[in-house]
Amino acid sequence: MQNYRQLFDLTGKVAVVLGAASGIGQASAHALGSLGAHVVCADRDAEGAEATARDITESGQGSAEWRATDAADGTHIAALAEHTLVTHGRVDIAVATPALNIRKLIVDYTDDEFDQVMNLNLKGAFHFMRQFGVPMMKQGKGSLVLCSSMRAVTIEPGLGIYAASKAGIEQMVKGFASEVGSHGVRVNAVMPSIIETRLTAPLKERREIYDTYAAHTVFNRWGQPSEVGAAVAFLASDAASYISGSSLSVDGGWTAIDGPPTGLTQTRAST
Repeated sequence: MQNYRQLFDLTGKVAVVLGAASGIGQASAHALGSLGAHVVCADRDAEGAEATARDITESGQGSAEWRATDAADGTHIAALAEHTLVTHGRVDIAVATPALNIRKLIVDYTDDEFDQVMNLNLKGAFHFMRQFGVPMMKQGKGSLVLCSSMRAVTIEPGLGIYAASKAGIEQMVKGFASEVGSHGVRVNAVMPSIIETRLTAPLKERREIYDTYAAHTVFNRWGQPSEVGAAVAFLASDAASYISGSSLSVDGGWTAIDGPPTGLTQTRAST
């Protein structure tokens, strides 16, 4: 009989989380650590990465270390992979969550702004998959988890470039999964909707926008980073051993319904 509890156990696994200083990355690092993985917490915000690693270790639920890493710099990502392999001899799980959104109409975007978004969101994901995919292929196992967005499939004005980068991640995940599956490596993504993070903080400050976005979900609320971190941990674990090339919606039902719920309730006729 299958031990299902054991499928979620990450004891002895080596995990890297890029973007671990805050938000979804931080929650993912906490989730992986609490399930037993040793977590390498990486972020451009070195103090934040160190704090996350310290929290994991001091909680008594896991072990962790930290590395200063710029997710938009391919040489930094290569150095992070090399450090992990030299220090631990392998990498079982690699998660990347950093993202940038410059909310502007496409006609108002500058070339520099376009490059900033694409270099971090899309090219950064490419570097991450390549640098961590190669050692996973050599060792014959591993799980890569990227962070896409429900904006990969649904859009609103001012989010075209950000959405394009997230749709690109979704397609790269599918492509890379097809290339590394024969080596025992899985590649997936999470697709969050409106989550309370540093990236969405400016929207949260405007009550009318906050309420409007909440109403797009079936729960009429924003999501928490921990709810995405739990999904990341699932995809990283053996519980998802037959899942690859997928983008898991963690969106409160946003993409399942045609706009905000109407507020109508179903009544049952009595006879």
